[in-house]
Amino acid sequence: MEMTSLEIEHILCHNVSGFHRYRFGCEPCLSYVSENLCRMLGCSIETLLDDGQDRYAQRIHPSDRQCYDDVLREVGSEAKTRTVQYRLMRLDGTVIHVSDTITSYLQDGTMVADSVLTDITQLQREERNLRFLDETIPCGFLRYTCEKTPRITYINDQMLRFLRFPERPSAGFDDLEMYRQNIYMMIPVEERRRFAVYLDRVYKHCAPIAGEMTVLRCDGTRAYLFGWVTKCVNEEGEEEFQSACMDITQRHNIRKEREVRRYLKVLSDVYDKIFEYDLQARTVKCLHGQSSAMFRWIEDIPMQMEEATEKWIHETVFEEDRERVRWFFEDFYQRRSQESEAPPEIRYRALSSSGALRTYTGLLVKIDEAISLFCCRGLRGESALGSEKDMQELVLRFTDGIAAFEIMEDAVTPLYASDNVCRFFGYSKEEWLSIMKKRTPIRQFVANSKATYDDFLGLLAKGEAGFTYHDLDSGRDRRIKAICSQRSPGGAGPRYVMLYNVDDTQEQTACVRVEIRTFGYFDVFVDGKPIAFRNEKSKELLALLVDRRGGFVSSEEAISFLWEDEPADPVTLARYRKVALRLKNLLEEYGIADVIESVNGKRRLVTEKVRCDLYEHLSGRGEAGQSFKGSYLTNYSWGENTLAELMGEHIFRELDG
Repeated sequence: MEMTSLEIEHILCHNVSGFHRYRFGCEPCLSYVSENLCRMLGCSIETLLDDGQDRYAQRIHPSDRQCYDDVLREVGSEAKTRTVQYRLMRLDGTVIHVSDTITSYLQDGTMVADSVLTDITQLQREERNLRFLDETIPCGFLRYTCEKTPRITYINDQMLRFLRFPERPSAGFDDLEMYRQNIYMMIPVEERRRFAVYLDRVYKHCAPIAGEMTVLRCDGTRAYLFGWVTKCVNEEGEEEFQSACMDITQRHNIRKEREVRRYLKVLSDVYDKIFEYDLQARTVKCLHGQSSAMFRWIEDIPMQMEEATEKWIHETVFEEDRERVRWFFEDFYQRRSQESEAPPEIRYRALSSSGALRTYTGLLVKIDEAISLFCCRGLRGESALGSEKDMQELVLRFTDGIAAFEIMEDAVTPLYASDNVCRFFGYSKEEWLSIMKKRTPIRQFVANSKATYDDFLGLLAKGEAGFTYHDLDSGRDRRIKAICSQRSPGGAGPRYVMLYNVDDTQEQTACVRVEIRTFGYFDVFVDGKPIAFRNEKSKELLALLVDRRGGFVSSEEAISFLWEDEPADPVTLARYRKVALRLKNLLEEYGIADVIESVNGKRRLVTEKVRCDLYEHLSGRGEAGQSFKGSYLTNYSWGENTLAELMGEHIFRELDG
């Protein structure tokens, strides 16, 4: 049933806030005005209708008139619908806010436009009040669902500023949308369980909870907020969480800095060296080192955490203690050591800044979830080499250990020596056995040795020295290394010196032959014996470096091969670093750590230090040039690209042959 003109008139005048129609000729003018529009403006229909000019446009606020004119020209040029908000001035001088939806179309060959108004004055006042509160009260506000993985349904501008969201999303990636879909994206991993417990408590008890919380900003840095969480029912009758919070990052950082300074002041009086470990940034730097030249390269300069620590362990920690120290820090990296309330401690032996071997004790002091301090100090009055019995056992455990003796004040008591070293000091075996039972003045002890008295005093002063002597048994010059424990306070306690051969160790390392088999299953041999890999991913990483043929492989590249279906995020990066460390430790066990070179987190195989069937096949050298039978790195699917290359070359050789 069609509506009559009276019914249409009634709807336009009583069921909408305002209605008018434009007819576009040379200039747009009103052809119809509803009564409710006149009531809205406080004027008569005759006041608005005029064939010569647009009386309605004259009632629009001067500041909004340009915007309105632009929309009117747009709908007058082609049929379309546009919505625009602006202010109207009533005849009594008051101002109202309206939302105008204009729809244009052709009627009898002339473009006309129907305009439907909605009075939004009250909404604008409420929005202005909310905007005033948002701009004057520095509070972030969030509304999010009560699901297991809460979705953010509203986030205000202040909260966006707290989280440092860009005004425009980056090309192809909307950070805000990612946060909206999962509120846990803004919570650090170590804080997520605590946050989930708080939400569960608020939901079950219907009571708000207030406190401090760490959040992740869009740029990867951390902010610290204070606020509350409560459960409400929204306008649609659905349960939701609401949070209001303030940014206390600056106050938190000042407080943390003050605490760290207080810690450092106390700890620096007790400990020789203090290092700051940042688990969030994965960096370490030296905060206190008593002007130690050994650690000047990381003094107040953040370095990559795992690599800097490994460098320190490899260069200074006593060989027998290295693996234990590595696992101590590995537990710390994986936060396993933080499960205990007591700070983790370790005792180890390492070279001091002067080059002497000392016993140290280390302690990890937790500042917050991200920052911990590793504090270490040398034990006063305690030799790193232990008692006379321990000294003899230590020397005998060293296949290259050749001599040891005790120094007390200005006298020497030999503890142990092999025959040829007795001759180094100018003693026969019988004479050496006799002086082991008494104390001999240092000058007399070294009078007939190949080392001068000044050389010996230099050893005592520096804690370390090297000597060259002619070995009668082998008929060649040999090199020995001497390490001396530090003088105890007051100089009353004994000092111990250990001498060991360094030539044989270097010679043995130099002659190690590393053979790598890639045709078929991947295997590595050292001196003809296969390496027993304890971790399959470490083995796969080495295979990847072999496949790259000496080129550097970045962490992100390695992850894309080792974990094909997982992104390179902090979780997989930590997993990869653990795999790389295990590979490094294993190669060190076999004495071939130098086959891998690491620079700024990138790794490569030093191809000139290995023998590999792939490399020999590609070069055509020897039997390996003919050893390829159609299989390559059968263990790993990513080897198919190289396999295709080898197959193509193999077919070409067959045809050419």
